[in-house]
Amino acid sequence: MDVPFFVWVATVIGIMGLLAFDFFFHVRKAHTPTLRESAIWSSIYVGIAIVFGLGILVFGGPTAGTEYFAGYITEKALSVDNLFVFLIIMSSFRVPRADQQKVLLFGIVFSLIARTGFIFLGAALINSFAWVFYIFGLILLLTAGNLLKPGGHDDDTEPAMVRLARRFLPASKHYDGDKLFTIENGKRVLTPMLLVMIAIGGTDILFALDSIPAIFGLTQNVFIVFTATAFSLMGLRQLFFLIDGLLDRLIYLSYGLAVILGFIGVKLILHALHENNLPFINDGEEVPVVEVSTGVSLGVILGVLLVTVLASVYSPKGKAKNAVSGARRHATDYLDLNYETDIVERERIYAKLCAEEADLKRLPEKYKRLIRNETEFLELIGRAHTEHDKALAREPGR
Repeated sequence: MDVPFFVWVATVIGIMGLLAFDFFFHVRKAHTPTLRESAIWSSIYVGIAIVFGLGILVFGGPTAGTEYFAGYITEKALSVDNLFVFLIIMSSFRVPRADQQKVLLFGIVFSLIARTGFIFLGAALINSFAWVFYIFGLILLLTAGNLLKPGGHDDDTEPAMVRLARRFLPASKHYDGDKLFTIENGKRVLTPMLLVMIAIGGTDILFALDSIPAIFGLTQNVFIVFTATAFSLMGLRQLFFLIDGLLDRLIYLSYGLAVILGFIGVKLILHALHENNLPFINDGEEVPVVEVSTGVSLGVILGVLLVTVLASVYSPKGKAKNAVSGARRHATDYLDLNYETDIVERERIYAKLCAEEADLKRLPEKYKRLIRNETEFLELIGRAHTEHDKALAREPGR
């Protein structure tokens, strides 16, 4: 599919316009988005991506359209998986919930810039060296293997980028609104807001190393690779707040993604064998192998994701893990006075904590092992209740 230059220009301007709109109308003024707001705008961004894909289908043909939707769905699934790490990073730095939108939007913009660079680099390598498909395939197979390791999203430890940021970029202990620098003891110092953006930016680069080979395994059309990647990132901020309570329940997502990345990795290696020019493989001649069509790829991706999500949502372990991690997170949020000053939001967080506590009491004994450091966990919950009782006692008329 040949794409005219003016279409490229119009597409880039459109994407930049959407990002600017998102910043000036939603993110610029710090606030916690409601569930309704997140749902509406998530639907709008998905709708834009679908309409764009239908345009490719009409003007580019069924092959290009299928490649776009396969790439978009794969990148979207990988983006949801990335939200787990974003959640851990923001929890580690205790980013005020009203400012989390700015951090996420920065992550999206940085990710788009980083991935665009990797896309054009990858395209240049593919056009010059067909053996790059072997490298991309191996990267995806290794990534799939890492996702299958025990622990996955159960690991509560800080990501490496968080530890590096804390070690080499000492900053003030407290936020100063959404400022990146502040004055402390008469000196200009970094704020935790800048650290969390650096951590998320560095993590985005690592994510790009997995996601770009994955989409090149579905299509080598640079325009489709770029637009599918870009639209998969658009609306990620709203999606974070929309599925915040469901993230911990998707316990099998990493396994589903491992299957998808492994499948695409094999597909890439088969394609590399078909295009082979390495002298030590079949004397530099192409190897007659079966190549997987894009239609089959799209069916496999959709099928695996559907099974993964349904198995996670209806899994008793998923519900138990969601209650444990949710209670810990909401208790921590409530206790952090700098986290959210709005009383309505604090009451919402406390109500969620109480609901999750009730779920925990109904858990079978085998699932209570999911509570790490149980004594510390119970003390955290107790402090949240004590703080809430104090807040009620301070209210007039009590």
